[in-house]
Amino acid sequence: MFTGIVTDVGRVRAVRDTNRDRRFEIETRFDLATVDIGASISHAGCCLTVVEKGEGWFAVEVSGETLSLTTLSDWREGRPVNLERAARVGDELGGHIVSGHVDGVGEVLSIESDGGSHRVRIRAPRPLHRFIAPKGSITVEGVSLTVNEVEDDVFGVNLIPHTWDVTTLGGLRPGGRVNLEIDMLARYLARWRETA
Repeated sequence: MFTGIVTDVGRVRAVRDTNRDRRFEIETRFDLATVDIGASISHAGCCLTVVEKGEGWFAVEVSGETLSLTTLSDWREGRPVNLERAARVGDELGGHIVSGHVDGVGEVLSIESDGGSHRVRIRAPRPLHRFIAPKGSITVEGVSLTVNEVEDDVFGVNLIPHTWDVTTLGGLRPGGRVNLEIDMLARYLARWRETA
């Protein structure tokens, strides 16, 4: 489990297709002495398992299904990546409860300056849009955000200068693809309504 509070922006150091799927090596400022092989780390909102580590980097392996359902298929060497280590019992819950299971890929439609902040509009894939509500939570590229408004399959978020500066969201451009995870409570409420 994660909170959607990015603790490092890593960088893809190497990409290699294996006979199984795809392997990424990620450079990070994390203290890797405290990261075990088998640990879960959120990568742009996608929970991946550490399979190897070296001086200032670690490796993860990604299945074909994950590549087909996330933006990870677009990753190349040098790409910055939002990273978050798994939450521990007793940690501050600064964002919201995030599973690290990407629900879909959205498209950035527009970015507008709003004072020091940036207002971003994103189109969610159908039927995922049904789970997004004004003032609810959503995870975009692993970042916990509050939904400002929703109109059909388009929602808006406001990025304060800090978030814009310390995550990869400052590099968003119209037409870009972003990993989305809906609020876990919305997912379970919708399932309950389907079966009630």
